Amino acid sequence: MDLTPYFKSVLDQDRAPVVLCNLEHIVIYMNPAAGSRYAQQGGMALVGRSLLDCHGPGSHEMIRKVVAWFQESGSHNLIYTSRNDEENKDVYMVALRDESGALIGYYEKHEYRDRETGARYEFRP
Repeated sequence: MDLTPYFKSVLDQDRAPVVLCNLEHIVIYMNPAAGSRYAQQGGMALVGRSLLDCHGPGSHEMIRKVVAWFQESGSHNLIYTSRNDEENKDVYMVALRDESGALIGYYEKHEYRDRETGARYEFRP
């Protein structure tokens, strides 16, 4: 069974931005939340472009260091990169690995810390 459409749907439904990159730092996927979040920088048109084009030289160096750390060990899979107090969130880089454990890319993960405000089982779009 091909699980690809299921995994894509999981990412597409996530309210947090998700940006996947290959090892050449090319954006290979953005979910709709990421397209909206990065609209000022080009939104969904960033797919196919280098993530490094969206960052300054200091960030380039850190992104490359993180990818090198991911490559050192299959147990190196998550690193904290920043905190945004205004949005009450932490941001991480996460390794993407194939079935053999080989590093194939990475993604940016946003974790919001706000308590849910909706009622339990509230049916809303």
